[in-house]
Amino acid sequence: MEEPLALHPVKLYVYDLSKGMARRLSPLMLGKQLDGIWHTSIIVHKDEFFYGSGGISSCPPGGTLLGPPDTVVDLGNTEVTEEIFLEYLSSLGESVFRGESYNLFEHNCNTFSNEVAQFLTGKKIPSYITDLPSEVLATPFGQALRPLLDSIQIQPPGGNTFSRHNGQS
Repeated sequence: MEEPLALHPVKLYVYDLSKGMARRLSPLMLGKQLDGIWHTSIIVHKDEFFYGSGGISSCPPGGTLLGPPDTVVDLGNTEVTEEIFLEYLSSLGESVFRGESYNLFEHNCNTFSNEVAQFLTGKKIPSYITDLPSEVLATPFGQALRPLLDSIQIQPPGGNTFSRHNGQS
């Protein structure tokens, strides 16, 4: 008889980088309500994985300077083993999610979380998170700020750059 595959919980941590300021100021600045400026990460195999201008990083859950998440979304379970997952991350880190590929609007932490969530569970992360950049850019203020915002690099402090070579995540 074959061993049944173990199921590993997969969570999405959602942080509001504006700490509530987006909710208060967006109607004045953008002419529309935004509930937050979202940073996300994937929690699986007892670690938190995220992407920023430094590439793919990991830390214990809630271990960045952002502290505990504002929201935790249960994405379900995965049968993907830790070993296969770390190989997958290593491959992503050498190709699609290198630090120099980071772009605040088009290729960010939420793009990474969405990709990884689909790999692990077949599910996407909530659209209110992935649609935020296009919502901001659809406003005149967002278009005016785009050159400045495009230059912003975000890397939450407190994580370790993911490397398969050091034998740990």
